[in-house]
Amino acid sequence: MRIRKQPMGDRNICGARVEERRKEIGMKQKDLLTQLQIRGIDLNSSGLSKLEGQIRSVCDTELVALSEVLGVSVNWLLGLE
Repeated sequence: MRIRKQPMGDRNICGARVEERRKEIGMKQKDLLTQLQIRGIDLNSSGLSKLEGQIRSVCDTELVALSEVLGVSVNWLLGLE
């Protein structure tokens, strides 16, 4: 597992939770990307890394797909629960 080289950004509020949940369930980034692509979300590894590092914004369709794949609510990803 690689250590993040850049400090966390401020472009989204769900990235840290996406990374936390993905690691919690033992899912690799490439597996998450595959599941997102099945749901019509075209994201590459660089984009996911930036999303998790809060360097990239997240659109609503990506947020819904992430919640489905990770088995959590959108509210949880947003830190509301």
